Amino acid sequence: MMATTKKLAALRGLMKKIPSTGEAIDAYIIPTDDAHQSEYICDHDNRRSYICGFDGSSGTAVVTTTDAYLWTDGRYYDQATKQLDSHWTLMKDGLPTTPSIGAFLAKSLTKGSKVGVDPKLISFRTWAPMKNELEAADCDLVPVRENLIDIIWTDQPPQTSNTTIVHDIKFTGETVNKKLESIRSSLKEKNVEVLIVTALDEIAWCLNLRGSDIPYNPVFFAYLIVTLDKVFLFIDKNKLPEDFAVHESANDVKIEIKPYDNIEAFIGELLGQTTGKFWISPASSFCLNHLISEKRRVQEITPINILKAIKNPVEVEGMKMSHIRDGVALCQYFAWLSDAVAKEEAVDEISGATKLEGFRAKQDHYMGLSFTTISSSGPNGAVIHYRPTEETNRPITTKEIYLCDSGAQYKDGTTDVTRTWHFGTPTEYHKDCFTRVLKGQITIATAIFPRKVKGQMLDSLARKALWDVGLDYKHGTGHGIGHFLNVHEGPMQIGMRVIPDDPGLQENMFVSNEPGYYESDNFGIRIEDIVQIVKANIARDFDGRGALSFETITMCPIQTKMINAAMLTEKERKHLNDYHKRVFETLGPLLKKINDDFTYNWLKNETQPI
Repeated sequence: MMATTKKLAALRGLMKKIPSTGEAIDAYIIPTDDAHQSEYICDHDNRRSYICGFDGSSGTAVVTTTDAYLWTDGRYYDQATKQLDSHWTLMKDGLPTTPSIGAFLAKSLTKGSKVGVDPKLISFRTWAPMKNELEAADCDLVPVRENLIDIIWTDQPPQTSNTTIVHDIKFTGETVNKKLESIRSSLKEKNVEVLIVTALDEIAWCLNLRGSDIPYNPVFFAYLIVTLDKVFLFIDKNKLPEDFAVHESANDVKIEIKPYDNIEAFIGELLGQTTGKFWISPASSFCLNHLISEKRRVQEITPINILKAIKNPVEVEGMKMSHIRDGVALCQYFAWLSDAVAKEEAVDEISGATKLEGFRAKQDHYMGLSFTTISSSGPNGAVIHYRPTEETNRPITTKEIYLCDSGAQYKDGTTDVTRTWHFGTPTEYHKDCFTRVLKGQITIATAIFPRKVKGQMLDSLARKALWDVGLDYKHGTGHGIGHFLNVHEGPMQIGMRVIPDDPGLQENMFVSNEPGYYESDNFGIRIEDIVQIVKANIARDFDGRGALSFETITMCPIQTKMINAAMLTEKERKHLNDYHKRVFETLGPLLKKINDDFTYNWLKNETQPI
């Protein structure tokens, strides 16, 4: 827990008189976002964590002249409770009793109050309803161009600026020019002249480049503008790879380089030089959206967003192969771990995660982890996005459930998998909870659904076995996943929330399948696979709409010792046995090839039919 007394006092001092304008504000909002509305951010942009001490990936801090609040969702209730000091009030976002930030401030502030926020760090989609809620109470939401946290953060790390790398055509499957053709086709359909791209993974995908400016996310800080005949990349020139000219030539494209900080001025110039419409995502910053008049603004997710989500044949093959290699590493780790724990060797959450990373690092095309490994034993498993630290580190033993959620970046794909183990004797209650999670996971894995159905429509399938006895979990059931890109990728999701940009599930999208159950201060259970959306092999076709289903590409056994087999239907039992047979037949020969008989024997035992 971090003491925030002095930081809050310094911030409130600036709120009384903003240095650049001399005006006062009555509340200040500190979002998690960077200027690109990234889910994960670099240390320089970790302003919300700096002011309140909570370091989860999602949340918004609000500081008034007298109080301080943090809004975060159910994944982080436990973590935030432990990390916030007494100056802060946790607002449990997602509960029916928790108001939105705008509604809360509209009710708690006096008429005429001003609420400030850095316009670069808040999306237009978040700004617009908040502004309406405040104005209804005669309050104002005002842009504060000078970031107040940056002023008081005296030892703020510099923004990362690492060199990018070329992502070879043998992995991408399409040239930049080919991608631009598809993008420009979409622009013409919308009668749009200019596309503004701010999402870092969209820029990396479009240009067949990768970076390392944000940990675990192979992206780089840049903006991109695509017109009907030109491409402009706003980036620090020093970040470009040495073979950038060769890359342009190989991809049959010419990219004009502009200074990163020139994006706003350049948009203004283009607006003056053209009369057509500009396409920008409402998920981009209010700052950039506001530059374009409503009459000339097309506000939808970019065409890149959907093109990127639907993998091409080369990307599909890469995703499958990377998950096979990842499966080898996972089995090597869990085989080693089960043996070490049985022998009562000293293994803890941190040393376990380090060992797993070592196994992955030996695999072909390995480029690093895709997120901080959630290696959690006993009660730490109940913290949904837990990460072990020296202060929280627990031993992995035969007495507690062990949950491991991990993933890696490979040049041909990104992985994300969760397995839950008990290396001793699970209780009947453990097995009941685990089996209910598994039943939901199998229900999703075997689901058949119409093409373009929204992911939200499938979510309750994963929860029913838990709901039957009054249990649930506070996170989504599935997220998209990138191809050597962000581990969480939109625009589709499977969850309870309405996703405004969800285009519906389509063939060759890849999503996670990850129901779970968590008991505070006790244990956590999650089973997560990545699944590919494929055509369903059924007689009917939803009247020509198209029938789809899922194919699991994650390769790692699910611990049968944790299952109450009597709770499974024959269909569920067959699905699990078929899956384990496929895992063994896929990974077994690879383990034999590298003479890893120890892991081979472990895998053979763990994939026995039930």
